[in-house]
Amino acid sequence: MKTIITSFFACIFVIMGVGTAFPATYVDEMGRRVDIPSDPKRIVSLAPSITETLYFLNVGKRIVGVTEFSSYPDEAKRKPNVGSYINLNIEKIISLKPDLIIGIADGNKKESVDTLERLGYSVYAINPRCVKDVFQTIYNIGRITGCVGRANRLINELKNRVNYVESRTRGIERPRVFFQIGINPVVTVGKDTFHNDLIKMAGGLNVSGSDKVKYPQYSMEQILLNAPDIIIISSMQRGGGFERKKKEWMKWKNIPAVKNGRIYIIDSDLVDHPSPRIIDGLEELARLIHPRLFR
Repeated sequence: MKTIITSFFACIFVIMGVGTAFPATYVDEMGRRVDIPSDPKRIVSLAPSITETLYFLNVGKRIVGVTEFSSYPDEAKRKPNVGSYINLNIEKIISLKPDLIIGIADGNKKESVDTLERLGYSVYAINPRCVKDVFQTIYNIGRITGCVGRANRLINELKNRVNYVESRTRGIERPRVFFQIGINPVVTVGKDTFHNDLIKMAGGLNVSGSDKVKYPQYSMEQILLNAPDIIIISSMQRGGGFERKKKEWMKWKNIPAVKNGRIYIIDSDLVDHPSPRIIDGLEELARLIHPRLFR
């Protein structure tokens, strides 16, 4: 039955959603049918990654509301704020009179999305689960905003950059990487994260890459046991906390990464958000992990 329903929606997607003609019916990345009556002119973005993607598709002027931490590009900071992507301000969203709302499954509360739908708004949900899913999400956002051509050009550009990184790292020795996203307690990244995906694509081996917990806590004993060759600290410019942590690592001289001076800080905006900028994050990680290959 599930297969039949999926096929039915896929047919609707193909028949009614092709090109830039509106009204159109699409199936979003959660398998939900979404009717979009006209070319969207007033878009509310419910996540920073969606905001970034819309700007990459040159439809930033059509955005009428964004969530907290939508800071890229700078212009996004001046858009009306509709709350955090976890705790949405429904009244604010309604006041902005959107004709399209784009949400994200891994972040927005389902009850908030359901409320907006009951009120009659078109809510399209994205759900990228790995780096290469981002390409499909860009395409899907391009379709529902009438920017398929721009989306395809962007995807081709990003794929070429990914292919270059992967071609350079294929078959080479993979240094062991410990990717730190929390200071106290020490938190790292497990198997099903964008970070793990990026480390693999950049030619590294995530020491916690087999951990089923998405963001596991690690003790110092575990880190010593894993002996990482490289430590990468994800920074959001939180008062210099990660710079201090970088210095604290220096007392653990038995860790290869410390002994060889291979402790780095990376801008978390480049590796946390499933937007086109995640490929910038991939290239930065490749430079950190294999500096001789990527100068």
